[in-house]
Amino acid sequence: MNNGTLVLSDVQTKLGYVFRKPELLETALTHKSFSQSSQQKAGKDNERLEFLGDAVLALVVSEYLVTIFPHADEGELSKTKAFLVSRSSLAKVATRLQLGNWLRLGKGEEATDGRQKSSLLANALEAVIAAVYIDGGSEEAQTFILRVLSPEFDQLKTITSGGFRGDYKSHLQELSHKKFDMNPNYRLVQESGPDHQKVFEMEVSINDRVRGRGIGKTKKEAEQIAAREALENGLAEDAIY
Repeated sequence: MNNGTLVLSDVQTKLGYVFRKPELLETALTHKSFSQSSQQKAGKDNERLEFLGDAVLALVVSEYLVTIFPHADEGELSKTKAFLVSRSSLAKVATRLQLGNWLRLGKGEEATDGRQKSSLLANALEAVIAAVYIDGGSEEAQTFILRVLSPEFDQLKTITSGGFRGDYKSHLQELSHKKFDMNPNYRLVQESGPDHQKVFEMEVSINDRVRGRGIGKTKKEAEQIAAREALENGLAEDAIY
C-alpha cells in the first residue's frame, strides 16, 4: 500500500458515503505521525476532527438511546452510552469498516502495527464522523452513525430484550449464578499509556473459560465492556445461557 496516497473512491464505497469535499476524508484518515514525517502542512491531521467527532457521536447515540429506551433512567443511559462510544467499541466498528487499511501513518507507527491499534482506529472513526458532519450536515452524520453502529445497537437490544440493563456486570453475574453457581472472574490483562491517560484491558472468565475482553480508561469501564462482550457472545455454543 502507498501510505501517502489514498484511493478515496474505494474508502467512500466502504463507508457508504460520498464526500462533496474529499479532502475532509483524507484529513480524517491522516495521523499526526504522518504529518510530522512529511512535507504536509502543520495541522493537516485528524486530531481536530477527532475532537468534533467525539461530540457529534455522543449526541447522536444519546438521542437514539433515549428513543429506544423510553423508561430508562439517566444512570442506565449514561452507562450504556459510555460502552457504545468506548475505545473498544469504536475500534471494532473501525475494523469492520477497514479504516486501518487506509490510515496514513508515519514510519514509527507503521513499524509498530499502528493500523491495528485500538486507539488509532477509534480516533480515526471519530474523525470520519466529524468529516461527514462538516461535509453533509447533522442529518447525514446521524444517518452514518446509526448505520455503522447498527450491529452494536442490535446486540444491545438482544441483551436487554427482557428489560433494560445498564449494568452489564450485574446482568452477567446473575446469569453466571443461574448457570454455574459462581461469580465471573475479572483479570487485568494489560495496562498501558502515561499516568494521565492510562488504558486498561480486562478479561472476564466463567467456569475457567474466557468469555469476554474489554478496553477502557479505568478498570471498571474495561470490566463493564468485557461483561458486555460476554453477554453478546451468550448465544454461542457452550455459552452461559
